[in-house]
Amino acid sequence: MKSFKKKLHRIIFGVDTAAGKGFDIVLLILIIASITILMLESVQEINIRWSATFKKLDWIITCLFTVEYVLRIWTSEKRRHYVFSFFGLIDLFSILPTYIGILISGTHALAIIRVLRLLRVFRVLKLVQFMGEASKLKEALRTSSRKIVVFLFFVMIVSVFLGTLMYIIEGREHGFTSIPRSIYWAIVTLTTVGYGDIAPQTTLGQILAMLLMITGYGVIAVPTGLVTAEFVRANASTSGKATHAKRACLHCGTTVDRDTAKFCSQCGQALPNADNIPSD
Repeated sequence: MKSFKKKLHRIIFGVDTAAGKGFDIVLLILIIASITILMLESVQEINIRWSATFKKLDWIITCLFTVEYVLRIWTSEKRRHYVFSFFGLIDLFSILPTYIGILISGTHALAIIRVLRLLRVFRVLKLVQFMGEASKLKEALRTSSRKIVVFLFFVMIVSVFLGTLMYIIEGREHGFTSIPRSIYWAIVTLTTVGYGDIAPQTTLGQILAMLLMITGYGVIAVPTGLVTAEFVRANASTSGKATHAKRACLHCGTTVDRDTAKFCSQCGQALPNADNIPSD
């Protein structure tokens, strides 16, 4: 039983075997099929004709996902770690909407969370190296988060002030029936969305709207610039560390990447300490 469990674990969690790759590819096909069915169900003309078929297919796929989830827990060496991991929670939440839909109507659409399971394509197609770039972006977002929060707080203050000002200028007769609705207009205008459901009619209101529209371009650029600056800084920091980790032999010039190496792999001469390396 232990050997079977270990083999099954390697198939479900690994991609180093033909069976493991086949399992993940079939899983990705089922995920795509499930998402496609969910989207087609929202098209009334198609759903009227194929509703019964869609329901059967969805239940079959959900049952397969349930069996897969149970097997993942059963074969996991650290079950608690898997259950509360990102993919573990996604696997659970991807099957719950179908079951909850039996008791509460309208929750079935939440099964769209299954689209997040497609992130496994990075592992299946051996694109894990791209996750390094994703981690840099995540670090950049984390580092710049305080600046972005402060900026958004400032934008919110501006929106409240200008929305209230527009409420005073335009009034109820021009569609600005309340301060919250005027703030809504200010946010829509500031973000350059411009639904057009509310528009200033007076000259002073239109001038204020133009100023807000111009300001909107800066509002979009600032958070992007903050994240970009942190991303460039993270790349520079990583490159600096990588350069510092390399040591060159003073005797033959061979470059050694490992900090733990004490002797040159080519000539056997002692390597210089990392602190004594001259900067390029």
